[in-house]
Amino acid sequence: MKFDPGFKITPTSAPLGFQYGQRVFGPQVENRTLDSIRKNLRDPNCTGPDIVYSIAMDVGCEEDREEIVKRNLLYGAVTYAKGNLGEEPVRSQGHVHAVSPSCGMSTCEVYEIWSGAAYIYMQETMQETTRDFPGRCYAVLAYPGEVVVVPPNWAHCTIVADITKNMSFGAWCVRDFGFDYSGVRSHGGVAWFPIVKDNNIIFQKNDSYQTEECVVKRPRRYSDLGIEAGKPIYTQFQENPDRFLFVSNPKLADWEHFVP
Repeated sequence: MKFDPGFKITPTSAPLGFQYGQRVFGPQVENRTLDSIRKNLRDPNCTGPDIVYSIAMDVGCEEDREEIVKRNLLYGAVTYAKGNLGEEPVRSQGHVHAVSPSCGMSTCEVYEIWSGAAYIYMQETMQETTRDFPGRCYAVLAYPGEVVVVPPNWAHCTIVADITKNMSFGAWCVRDFGFDYSGVRSHGGVAWFPIVKDNNIIFQKNDSYQTEECVVKRPRRYSDLGIEAGKPIYTQFQENPDRFLFVSNPKLADWEHFVP
């Protein structure tokens, strides 16, 4: 990998998944197939990799497990295939984080890119299935070692930004996570579709929404959330296990005027 995540985990490509090092815990991966995400793609009949991405929810070092669970946190790892889904790059289908019973709110997610490159696309509000105005829309381009935070209640998806390479990332999430796909699916996807054109990615409006702009940008520094740039977010938890409590308890952060 281009960036050391701070513990012994290695993405694999054949098959897509992860290898865990000594004293690292992790589950058998869950695979997302092309057929399972077609409803949210610009062309639901497109061709592409059969396994689009593989997910390992709840990974980490054995000695940290108790502290992670105590704070209702979960560290997940995801690896994506390279290539296209029709005119689009490989990507996830898009969802909102469902309300977590533990905090009574939708929760945020803290992404860290490990290899390849990613656009983390997000739109401001998408909880109700009838909401056609998505609010602010961003596509945040991130490279290995860079962090992107998606706030509570925002619909989002992950996009492979360099279609010639597999892409992998880790993320802090709430432990009792859940996904709400209904709003995105009712609109045939998120508000802006990523399109591969002349080896670049552009964003094309989904006509199911009333929106005029997708802001394409690089990640900012999240010092307001206590995150240190350039240091693995897993290592930052080890140094201060309370650092990411805003993930499991979103009321600890100010999300009203959030900019990714």
